[in-house]
Amino acid sequence: MMDDLFAEERAARRRTAEPLAARMRPRTLDEVVGQPHLLDEGAAFASMVRAGRPVSMILWGPPGTGKTTLAHLVAEETEAAFSVLSVTAAGVKDVREVLAAATRRLEESGGRTVLFLDEIHRFNKAQQDALLPGVETGVVILVGATTENPFFEVNSPLISRASLFRLEPLGPDSIELLVARALTDVERGLGGRGLAIEPDASAALAERSGGDARLAYNTLEMAALLVEGRGGAVIDLATIEEALQRRIVRYDKKGDQHYDVISAFIKSVRGSDPDAAAYWLTTMLEAGEDPEFIARRLIVLASEDIGLAHPSALGVAVDAARALAYVGLPEASYALHHAALYLAVAPKSDSVKRAMGEARRAVEETPGATVPPHLRSAGYRGAEALGHGVGYRYPHDHPEGIVPQQYLPDEAAGRVIFRPGRAGAEERLAEHLAEVDRRMGRRERRE
Repeated sequence: MMDDLFAEERAARRRTAEPLAARMRPRTLDEVVGQPHLLDEGAAFASMVRAGRPVSMILWGPPGTGKTTLAHLVAEETEAAFSVLSVTAAGVKDVREVLAAATRRLEESGGRTVLFLDEIHRFNKAQQDALLPGVETGVVILVGATTENPFFEVNSPLISRASLFRLEPLGPDSIELLVARALTDVERGLGGRGLAIEPDASAALAERSGGDARLAYNTLEMAALLVEGRGGAVIDLATIEEALQRRIVRYDKKGDQHYDVISAFIKSVRGSDPDAAAYWLTTMLEAGEDPEFIARRLIVLASEDIGLAHPSALGVAVDAARALAYVGLPEASYALHHAALYLAVAPKSDSVKRAMGEARRAVEETPGATVPPHLRSAGYRGAEALGHGVGYRYPHDHPEGIVPQQYLPDEAAGRVIFRPGRAGAEERLAEHLAEVDRRMGRRERRE
């Protein structure tokens, strides 16, 4: 009995030394906040874990979204032993020892083993291959956690033997709920210290945490220490800023400021001002704007405001969006700034936008237009008898691929839809197109 009392006291002392994020780790699936696609009733993940029949899995998501927590809960719900291998210390020998111990446990008592590998993407091929026999035979329930795309970083044989579950960044509402819990939980949180947080400080913390619960807890704990050190009990916005060690940019993502800042960013790129483009982009990123929204705007800008004046701009914008999907923030900030600066200094043309508008008007004004017979599909029996394809001249059979023939319908024949601009590569394109038009007998495009 005395030994039990001492064990409880030792455990209590260990808990007080743990950071707030560790103390507040959910103890059941019902305590987990966010990830409804995994945890709502009927979701595959929750169903199999609650049934006590989990399979090997890879949890893929940003930091602080609950990957380690879910790994622990898989073991808890399954009443399984929980083993951890360190990516920095474990070798193939250690992997085999864990599998051997799991085999003995299964054979001797029927007990299962959950093997948790944090940052599984950093395990080398030999380490990952050593896991295969244990995963394939069910000796261990592998739970691998990764912030990287597993299809690029994890061996294909291991992926094929595991279910993939993706975790999303926690929304601001979820982060605020966790903050409120921590401030009121007397046993594990800060509830016994009489602390409160101002609404704008809580909202700012939720936004600036970027969906990372661990960062939110660490910031809250530091803010609590700062306030108490000054003899206070209310955490305000300035304290959250100090705890985060960076200024919080006032920016309402749902209000006018959101639209004003993105408008300023777009107009700065369009106006070829790289300084302002970088300034407004940084404003949005620092304020927690959705980076995918920014990436989409860059892609639109590349065609709407640059287009054929600098054709590679679209590729740069698309590559930035891919980089964002691949590495995420904060590293993808480099790619977003790369694209924004590239687009800002590129020559500008709105000829694509103008051509789209002219094409739309032409279609609306010629509702009964039909495809000229010589352009119609001729790849079937009887087409020639209908006159389909008859008279079509294959451009590659003619010098430089240019042959005078009509491509617009009769109702729009002779209409000019695309007018090239005079900037960058589009000037050279315009010269080439003028020669094509001359040989095709078409109207002059330049006004």
